[in-house]
Amino acid sequence: MASTSTNSKTRSPKTIQGKVRTMTDPAQQKTMQDYESALKAMQEGKYDKARDVFRKLSEQSSPEVAERARVYMEACGRHATKQERRFSGPEEQYDYAISLLNTGLYDEAREQLETILAKVPRADYALYGLSILESMTGQTEQCLEHLSAAISINPQNRIHARVDSDFQDMADDPRFTELLYPEVQ
Repeated sequence: MASTSTNSKTRSPKTIQGKVRTMTDPAQQKTMQDYESALKAMQEGKYDKARDVFRKLSEQSSPEVAERARVYMEACGRHATKQERRFSGPEEQYDYAISLLNTGLYDEAREQLETILAKVPRADYALYGLSILESMTGQTEQCLEHLSAAISINPQNRIHARVDSDFQDMADDPRFTELLYPEVQ
């Protein structure tokens, strides 16, 4: 056999491991294109579109791609839900805030309650909700401040607070007792 020698050297692309990974399979190329387009849509804030593509990839791809697609699909779902959340009124938003509070999502609950107060500054129920949150998170001063404001707007909040187990951490504070039982003074 005669060997032919060429003077031109061609270089192959290399990966970090020094190996070339080519995609000759059209299905694999399509999967990677879809994956990249879903990532781009997610980065652009088009969460519903990205979630749909990731859902398809999670059902039809290799285990590695499917797992990544599921993670991104869940992230898109969280972002889309947060983005789309609309309430029929502040009372519905309050109910949502309390559900967040009950599941331990304190920052999100605070955000919802403060949004209500920005729209309706005299929303006694939102002030009461904040005071519960602050009682649960050990913010005594803020709890007393918000509970006092809620009671001044609606004196019924005093009666509710007397039996509300969410204030159990405040029970030993004399200022709390004075706020709830002013007739004893």
